[in-house]
Amino acid sequence: MNEVFDLSGAAAALGIGMLIGLERERHKGTGDARHCAGLRTFAITALLGYVALQVGGGLLLGIIAACVTLLISVAYWRSLSDDPGVTSEVALITVLLLGALCTTAPALAIALGVVIAGLLAYRQTLHHFANSQLTEAEMRDGLILLIAALVVLPLVPDRYMGPYAAINPRTICTLTVLLMLVGATGHIAVRMLGTRYGYVISAIASGFASSTVTIATMGQRVVHEPDNIRILSAAAILSNLATVVQVALIFAMVDPDLLRDVWAPLGFGLVATVSYGACLMFPDPTRGTRSEPIKTTGAFNLKLAIIVTLTLTGITLLSSVMLNNFGQAGMMLTATLTGFADAHSATASVANLAKAGQLPYDAIAAPALIAVSSNSVSKCVVAWVSGGRRFAAYVIPGQLLLTLAMWVGYVLI
Repeated sequence: MNEVFDLSGAAAALGIGMLIGLERERHKGTGDARHCAGLRTFAITALLGYVALQVGGGLLLGIIAACVTLLISVAYWRSLSDDPGVTSEVALITVLLLGALCTTAPALAIALGVVIAGLLAYRQTLHHFANSQLTEAEMRDGLILLIAALVVLPLVPDRYMGPYAAINPRTICTLTVLLMLVGATGHIAVRMLGTRYGYVISAIASGFASSTVTIATMGQRVVHEPDNIRILSAAAILSNLATVVQVALIFAMVDPDLLRDVWAPLGFGLVATVSYGACLMFPDPTRGTRSEPIKTTGAFNLKLAIIVTLTLTGITLLSSVMLNNFGQAGMMLTATLTGFADAHSATASVANLAKAGQLPYDAIAAPALIAVSSNSVSKCVVAWVSGGRRFAAYVIPGQLLLTLAMWVGYVLI
């Protein structure tokens, strides 16, 4: 009887071993100071892990791993190298385990092998980034963000509580993490692209998560970079592009026919936002073409994130109080109150009511624009709180121009 052998796992193990071994061979060195393992050792070790798990299961693999660790330890202590690093030794043990993993999940093992090879190959770049590019403040903020997102956020209860059941701790914590994440994203973009384009690109991208949060982040940066106030204000205004696009996407996803009565206001708002933001991006004539250098401050401001989160939570609570005391006074009042906290939820509720037949299609534009207008009021308040009077003097006219342009589009069509 002919047996068909599946050699895909063994081939994956051999490929992983040769890939990592090839990288180690190039940095192995020569003479007495060379490392203990190269191309052949890594390839054989990967196959050894695969065969050990196939033949003897986890017990034999554990014994083999202990033996390999012992051999590596002896080779390390006998080495005459001045470099005390154990990267190659740890990589060899990892290759053994990846070879064993190829028996059950070869695709995962290959992906991990490629990642490890990349980490080994870009050693100098990573060392330079950690020692020369990454500041203490950035390292601290990165750790705070990871702790908040991966430790604190999953433990916060996800239920409504407090007066009128309007406060959700998970929502508050999520918004705080989002503020920090937006700030970190903008910081990375500026470090890579410079102030003029980095802030604008990061603001537009972050606006899809929350334009209000993005404006608060830009305002916070004005405190540290006052000479970049025009660029930061332009980034804050251009984050509204995400709001306009999201409103259009919400209507299109619910029913494309809903766009028939809102395309003109959205189009007018889009043009006004781009025009005003572009004007702010031009160099100030009183300053020539000089640009403020990039400052390696922290990636975000945790105090500001908490203040803005509490402000938006207060607006949400106030909206709930008004709705509870005055009842459903109409779609306009509801859209206005909910729009203070989030224009997207108000827009989605309007679109769903129209789709369900409870609201005529030709009556959706007004409540949607009211939601966006009330949201602009919140953004003006946030701009003043986060960036002060000078920042608000640039942002508030832009918000008013956006709102006015959308209403003009509504009246003309």
